[in-house]
Amino acid sequence: MIKYYKLLDMLNRLEMSKEDLRLKIGVSSATMAKISKHQYISLEVIDKICRLLHCQPGDIMEYIPDKD
Repeated sequence: MIKYYKLLDMLNRLEMSKEDLRLKIGVSSATMAKISKHQYISLEVIDKICRLLHCQPGDIMEYIPDKD
């Protein structure tokens, strides 16, 4: 499963709220809720986040295998 802990940590380091991020990249609050719940978000959203934060996808998300 893809987890977005790295993004949430990065936002804390940058002192940027999830709402600030949402407004700057132009996504819905539902999309931000998906990030908080580690649910699927589109590559388009990942691209917008990486472009804004000047980072690579691996800097904001991590694959963690599901426990069987």
